[in-house]
Order: sequence, then structure tokens, then C-alpha cells
Amino acid sequence: MQFPEYRARRMRRTEALRKLVRETQLDAADFIYPLFVVPGRGVRQEVPSMPGVHHLSVDTAVEDAERAAELGVPAVILFGIPEHKDKVGSEAWDEGGVVQKAIRAVKKAQPGLVVIADACFCEYTDHGHCGVLAEKEVDNDATLENLGRVALSYARAGVDLVAPSGMMDGFVGFVRDVLDEGGFEQLPIMAYSAKYASAFYGPFREAAQSAPSFGDRRAYQMDPANSDEAMREITLDVSEGADIVMVKPALAYLDVIRRAREEFELPVAAYNVSGEYAMLRAAGERGWIDYDRTVLEVLTSIKRAGADMILTYHAVEAARLLKRG
Repeated sequence: MQFPEYRARRMRRTEALRKLVRETQLDAADFIYPLFVVPGRGVRQEVPSMPGVHHLSVDTAVEDAERAAELGVPAVILFGIPEHKDKVGSEAWDEGGVVQKAIRAVKKAQPGLVVIADACFCEYTDHGHCGVLAEKEVDNDATLENLGRVALSYARAGVDLVAPSGMMDGFVGFVRDVLDEGGFEQLPIMAYSAKYASAFYGPFREAAQSAPSFGDRRAYQMDPANSDEAMREITLDVSEGADIVMVKPALAYLDVIRRAREEFELPVAAYNVSGEYAMLRAAGERGWIDYDRTVLEVLTSIKRAGADMILTYHAVEAARLLKRG
């Protein structure tokens, strides 16, 4: 029997050999850790559909940010749940809002940690949509005006990165102009450039208390069937001044992440979203999968597809697993 000169299994024989030729290296430095901040003190309340993820008051959010930093996770992204909601989400730009307080507190406790703030209104409006409504449709341009107020308030609080996520037309350019005019021309923007109208956001909506009170978000978030449109959206954001572009969700859109990596020179972020996290958690709790191995496999697949950074609720546990080797 003739054997090939090259035997692929030679380099798979031991863990040391496998590490030597490993093409994609996953590291804690790849992760951005999402935190949900709520009013109060001493709050740490688990989100039922996201075991291991909590509503946190500012003081406990600082504790979790410090824990992430100690494990080598370089960044957190903050989402706020306000005490009061209204039709335009005005607490989002309140200088004393929960996210603004958390920015200041985390930066004081961990100056070297990158603090990102999500800029959207779904958590802040009493109707759960991502902006100002005009006869049950989101008014794009009126929403931009408020988005500028939010970005400026985050900048004044000391945020390192602003992340507008509402998929409004022109949102990156508008935020860039507001920040520049406010004296924050050095503050970068991470744009939710290709954010799909996905069924994988369900647990997040529970965590952020942001489910729409009517309709859905398909009129402003992207159709899951479209890939070319994602490239157009990213092109627009790049032309408007985005510093990082994002694909969200990650697992069902690995092809879009790959296209973004190949077609654009900017850093590409991918959001490993709540539904993706919850599926692994549920299967792991039932013993259907080896949870730890699956977490690392999923995150590796996202990086292998081309993501430079991964927003993931697994960040701290994955960092611990990687540290263990």
C-alpha cells in the first residue's frame, strides 16, 4: 500500500505539537466584557435567562471590571438600565445617569482598563424602541440629535470608546461631528455597523429590560439574509469616521465577519450575543456538551473568521480557562 509523503496526523500527535502549529491563538486580550448597570448599591442580581450574568449597581460593576482586568481582559462595555423611562429616553444623557457614574467609577478604580459605553435608547425608552417615535416609527434624524447628547455625556464622564448601536442612518458621522465640536476629537467610535434583526437577542432584552412594547426592530436593523448590504453599511460607517466596525451577532454571521475582515482595513469587532451565550449555558447545565471546551471552540471560531475583538459574556470564564491552559 502506498502512503503519502505528507502525513497530516504527524503534527496532531501531542498537545505540544498541536500548539506549535496552531493557526488561531485565542487570548484574554481579545475579549470585551459586557456589564449591565442598574441604580442602587450592593446589587448583584442574576439574569434568569443568562446564568452567570448579573444586574450590577455601580459598586459591584467596579468589582466585576476589576476581576476582568486581573484576568487580562482589556475592556468592558457598559449598558444602563435607568430608574425611570420616558418616550425619548432622556436619562440616557443625564450626567448623573448609571452609565455615566459607572464610567467614572471604573476609570478611577482601573485607569488602564478600556471603558466602552453602548449608546442606544432601547433600555431608556418606555416603548423599547431605539429612538424617538413619530407615529409608531423611529424618527431617524430626531434620534440622532439625542444620540449626540448621549455621546457627549459619556465623553464628559471619561469614556474611552463610544459605541452607537441603534442602526440609524448617518449615526457615525453625526456622533463624530458632535464629539469633535465638543473638544473630544481624540475619542474613538466603535460602530455597530452590521447589526442584524436577530432572534438571538432575546435574553439581552430581559437583561436590559428593552423589549419593544409593539412591533419589532426590522425596519432599522438588518435583514439576516443580507451580506452585501452589510458591506454597504460598513462602507458608510467607515466613510463617516468609524474607528472600529462591528458585526452582530457573531455565530450565525461568521461569513459576514470574514467578508468584513477581507474588505476593510479597520479593526473588526464581533458580538457573541446573549442568545448564543444562553444556548451554551443551557446545554452545559444539562450535560449535553462539554461546556468549557465548547466556549473556547466558539470563541476561537469567531476569531478565526476574522474578528480582532469579541464582545462576549463568556469573557471572564474564558480568560480563566485560557489561564489554566
